[in-house]
Amino acid sequence: MRGIFITIEGPDGSGKTTALQQVVPRLQQEMNRKVVATREPGGSPIAEKIRSLILDPLHTDMDSRTEALLYAASRRQHLIEKVLPVLESGDVIFCDRFVDSSIAYQGYARGIGEEGIREINEFATEGIEPDVTLYIDVPAEVGIQRIHANLDEREYNRLDQEKLAFHEKVRAGYQQLAKANPERIVVVDGTMSREAVAEACYHIIKNRYPSYF
Repeated sequence: MRGIFITIEGPDGSGKTTALQQVVPRLQQEMNRKVVATREPGGSPIAEKIRSLILDPLHTDMDSRTEALLYAASRRQHLIEKVLPVLESGDVIFCDRFVDSSIAYQGYARGIGEEGIREINEFATEGIEPDVTLYIDVPAEVGIQRIHANLDEREYNRLDQEKLAFHEKVRAGYQQLAKANPERIVVVDGTMSREAVAEACYHIIKNRYPSYF
């Protein structure tokens, strides 16, 4: 039996990574299957090397299409090395970002367009999609305030240098995706406390997959 592929998405500063860090240990204790946490870009040795190229704050001259292709390459390697083996074993994998991120960031915010991003990622993933996606939604200005308030607690990368308008486009892209995919993408209010966001994410998963608890 194929396992469960869960992703968590959101603009920078949404708190999605913190939510994942709080929810995963609880799921590992309560679910009757192994629960693996991972991230994109990265998540496997080769994919992590590609991540370092993409997010290096010094790589400000990176072309938008180069960026999109590097994300897809990292995603392919991560899928083969990490995601598919977990799913094939019937277990649960919880991933910080997947294709939705590329559509929101490169498709919408960079202006490449959703269709082009979908095409290169269809090639990279061979059509693999998450079973459920938790989208942590926050206004762009809130996300930016959190980034600057927590620089000592998080990785500072090239995307953190972008202006407010870029992050507003990212959010708009995510909102369009959520509207178009209501059966897969569940919206969580990211302006709530960290504890409340984590609790909401936990209950979404528990309600969707009660037989795994």
